[in-house]
Amino acid sequence: MLCNNQLEKWNEVIESIDQDMIPIDCVKKVVFKLRGGKQRTINLAKLRNQGLHIEDIEVAVNRQLLEFSKDIVNLDFIIDVAAVAKQIEPFTKKYLENL
Repeated sequence: MLCNNQLEKWNEVIESIDQDMIPIDCVKKVVFKLRGGKQRTINLAKLRNQGLHIEDIEVAVNRQLLEFSKDIVNLDFIIDVAAVAKQIEPFTKKYLENL
């Protein structure tokens, strides 16, 4: 488990990364901002916790993109900072040990 200080550092790193470069398994939610002030959210973390495979989640997101394509004003990816840190931290730790 990561402490709050470590999560804050990872959050700073993630904010500097283009959202298109984040793997879908590190995305907590996808928020579709639609015309007229409406919003549609897909909670990917919840889908993963329910046992859906990444491929199935990608299909669900793509389906929503197609369904709302004409009405989408903005698309936001809410990043799961803990998931990113969990995946990257072992590599950075190993790399830093070898310096």
